[in-house]
Formats: sequence, structure tokens, C-alpha cells
Amino acid sequence: MKSSESSLNFLPFKDLDAILDGKCVRLPSSIIPRTKGSIGTHEDYAPGEEHVLFEKAMEDVIPLRQNDVVQKMTPADVSRCADFSEEGEVLDNLKSLVDRGKGFVVAHTPEYVEGSPYGGNLQMARRLHRGDFSIQAHIDLHGFTVAAARPALDAFVAESVRTGKRAVIIIHGRGRSSPIQPVLKKKVIQWLCESPLQKWVIAFASASLCDGGAGATYVLLRQRPATKGMRKRVKGRPLVKN
Repeated sequence: MKSSESSLNFLPFKDLDAILDGKCVRLPSSIIPRTKGSIGTHEDYAPGEEHVLFEKAMEDVIPLRQNDVVQKMTPADVSRCADFSEEGEVLDNLKSLVDRGKGFVVAHTPEYVEGSPYGGNLQMARRLHRGDFSIQAHIDLHGFTVAAARPALDAFVAESVRTGKRAVIIIHGRGRSSPIQPVLKKKVIQWLCESPLQKWVIAFASASLCDGGAGATYVLLRQRPATKGMRKRVKGRPLVKN
């Protein structure tokens, strides 16, 4: 009976109303011990005095000098910063292009040439320029006159076909020293679209930058010569784009 009565008389919240009426909860000091230099505890400050706690916490803070204050940026300031950033990026890209050729695309220049003697193979020409075919032979026509370059090119193509070469490169230069336009380059493109070379050429395109760019031309050769039927279908008219 005794134990039953004691349990019924246990009232842990009997002082709750008084605590709430006082609007200040005072915990035993054994729960929140004071330490040296600590900020004021519940015993020092009543509700509503948070500013005192804040000032106490900020005692060791060193204010910024006026020159170090970060000014609030307006939308116009942000826009100007963006403009400066874009202008700087453009200048950096231009410097990389001039110094290292970074970003230079041969296919985007007026000197770029691609074509197919019988038409319909411009996709092959673009694959050539992209580097999809391994180059197996080359001829350098630098220093050749037009009269000497033609038989040299004929012999090179004939030898390449005989030995099973499919993708070759012709180095002719960009013709920068020519007074009007690149003579030898123009002649090479013309010869690739004429007999006897025409029947062996599937497509051609200006080389990528690492192989000479517009100063050289990739050529994709046939294993067997084009038939008369193929020539008639396109009426023998070459398709050249530059």
C-alpha cells in the first residue's frame, strides 16, 4: 500500500505554473557550469536582453576599415563586369589564335576546298578533312613549275593506285607569293577533276592544320577506275566547293 501511495503522490510538474508565470527558467547551476571568460548565463540576463549577449560576443571583433568595406553592386555594375569578362575572354582567344593557332579552323576560311570529280561524294570529302582516313603516301610539289608538276602528279597517283594506296596528300603550298591567286593549288584541283586522274579520284579536301591546312590537299583514290556509266550519270561535271 505504501508504495502505491507514494507513486500516486509523485508530482514532477507541480511548480510548472509558477515557472511559466515568472517567465524565466532558472536551471540548477550544476547543469550549466560557469567557466572563466564565458558569456553571461541565464542567471545574468533576462528575456529581452539579447542585445547584451550579442555585444558581449562581439567584444573581440575588429571592425573593418572604411576602404575594406564591400560596396553593394547595382545591376549596371554587374553588367559592366560581365562585359569586361567577355571582352577579356575574346582577347585571350585572339592571342591564342595568333600565338599558337589555337581555335583556327581551316574549313571556315576562304582557302578551304573540297570536291568530287563525279559529284555526290562531298560527305567523303568532309571525312577526309576530318581525318577519318589514314594518309598512306604524299608528294611535295613545292618549287615545281606548272609544266613539271603535272607529269609528277600523274606518276604519283598511278604509283599510289598500283601499290594499293587509298588516301594520299598533295602538298602544293598556299600560293602566297603569287601576285593574284595560288596558281599551283588551283591547277592541282583542276587536274584532279580532269582525265586521266579524274577516274581514280573519289573525293578531295583541304588538309587539316597539322598537315599543312590550305597548303595541301587530301585525296581519296579508287581501287578501280570509275565506269562510263558513272560518268554519264553526272555528265562528267565535277563538284567543287570552296
